[in-house]
Amino acid sequence: MTQVQIASVSLAQPLEEIADELGRSFAEYGFAVVRDHGIPLDLIARAEAASKEFFALPEPVKREYKIEGGGGARGYTPFGTEKAKDANIFDLKEFWHVGRELTHGHELAEFMAPNIWPDEVDAFKPVFSELYAAFETAGLTVLEAIALHLGLDRGFFAPTVEDGNSVMRLLHYPPLGPDAPEGAIRAAAHGDINTITLLLGAEEAGLELLTKSGDWHAVDVPEGALVINVGDMLERLTAGTLVSTTHRVVNPRGAGAHRSRYSMPFFLHFRPDYLIEPLESCRGSGEPSEPITAHDFLMQRLREINLA
Repeated sequence: MTQVQIASVSLAQPLEEIADELGRSFAEYGFAVVRDHGIPLDLIARAEAASKEFFALPEPVKREYKIEGGGGARGYTPFGTEKAKDANIFDLKEFWHVGRELTHGHELAEFMAPNIWPDEVDAFKPVFSELYAAFETAGLTVLEAIALHLGLDRGFFAPTVEDGNSVMRLLHYPPLGPDAPEGAIRAAAHGDINTITLLLGAEEAGLELLTKSGDWHAVDVPEGALVINVGDMLERLTAGTLVSTTHRVVNPRGAGAHRSRYSMPFFLHFRPDYLIEPLESCRGSGEPSEPITAHDFLMQRLREINLA
């Protein structure tokens, strides 16, 4: 099996010192691990508690927060809904989405529905509003490092993601029951649609990435660290210089199969009206992809995974 050396860096270091290490990891594996990311540990703990409190609610109560026709962009998506692209079996998970809060009359309001909040969990709205903002700050720092690696102005990405359609997902993978469909796993092999993903809660074994040589590699994560991976939008923008890697969450064995798994990915997106076209500095000899807005690309991909 190929030796895999995913970068593990501290955001407390000057970005100029870690940018190329991060960039090389994103170019080879599409993944990196980030420590000292600035999201307070007490906030993470409060978020985990609020998430567990919501998912412990009775199924009929949770389903009251499912928005029909919303593509799962806000509120609750029940167990057995989402399927990976080209998969025949649904993933073994349920989740909640928190999106950006826009002011009334905002020019991008047509692309982003208002959030809804569960009445049954008092801490839900304040905690996840705070966590959304913290994720965004950490994500902007990672994007600065990526810009430096690509030889761009360090602030290149800030306007591209300003008021972007970023979504925070609260994930619950229930204990594996005897009635799980044959072949189903917690999250089937897939690539992320967005710009970059920041994942909290990956310390428990299960997350694996597919290397260029075709091997599955487990991603080992220190307690409290973030896993960062490149999404399809950034791969398209960089003409494949940075790669959006196929990954999955496999079912645990032994005692782990009988307990829930929780995690919180933040899917950082470009602005819906941002035109994704290959950067001049990244264009190679291949045929460049056609320009497409971030919103059109998102909708195209959501249809492929049974969410639109």
